[in-house]
Amino acid sequence: MQAPKGKYAWTATVGEKGQIVIPKQAREVFGIKPGDTLLLLGDEKRGIAIPPKGAFAELFGIAYGESEGGE
Repeated sequence: MQAPKGKYAWTATVGEKGQIVIPKQAREVFGIKPGDTLLLLGDEKRGIAIPPKGAFAELFGIAYGESEGGE
């Protein structure tokens, strides 16, 4: 079965220290480089999500009223 355009699925193994390695293709597709900080969001029913790299700055701005329309 071929995935729809722009959709991907990868697997990662959790090591003894709880670390995972992000597959090379995923790092390339999403421009993830060594030293980047990633945001992980968790929902006990739906699982873990890793939003795009810029999401943290955007969420920070929204939380502190620094986005457009903020005070």
